[in-house]
Amino acid sequence: MRRAGIERLLPTAYQQAAGPGSVLGALLDVMEALHAPDEAVLAEVDALFAPYRAPAPMVAYLARWVAMDHLVTAPRRDVPLPLPLNRLRDLVTHGAALAAWRGTPDGLRTALELATGVTGFVLDEPADRPFHLVVRVPPAAADQLALVDRIVAAEKPAAVTAEVTVGDAPAERAVGRASVPSPVVAPSSSVSAPEEPS
Repeated sequence: MRRAGIERLLPTAYQQAAGPGSVLGALLDVMEALHAPDEAVLAEVDALFAPYRAPAPMVAYLARWVAMDHLVTAPRRDVPLPLPLNRLRDLVTHGAALAAWRGTPDGLRTALELATGVTGFVLDEPADRPFHLVVRVPPAAADQLALVDRIVAAEKPAAVTAEVTVGDAPAERAVGRASVPSPVVAPSSSVSAPEEPS
């Protein structure tokens, strides 16, 4: 709040005594300086809730708002995030759509692609093992298996068991491959699962 604005809130006698060089005038100058940092934050408050403009610590907080806490939960505050900040921003941006598709093959695939930055995840449902899901991780994401395990455990249906393997599935074993159409996650940019061969 500017000094003039603060001064207008004072009784008339104080306003007259708050001239330049007075003790009250100096106090009003200090009050204006103390309000300046808070006013700067309030002027840009919408940036706190925009995933691509928010400061880094706020992005982890926003991830909890869109049910992505399983990606940012760490035992200690000094432990780094399990994924790069730009990918966490992508997940927060698409969080509402991912929540709507949670428990579906395409929702799981989209979450994995956004979190790892790699496409080509294959979800198989073996015919001989009902209620079991095999997540085949592309070799490019083999170094992120801990993150993939964490996402699969949180995003798969509760009644389904899952295993994560690296590599491509032989064509004859790829039974029940997910064919759910990709969700439209944002009007300006959509994350689509790659087309899979039939």
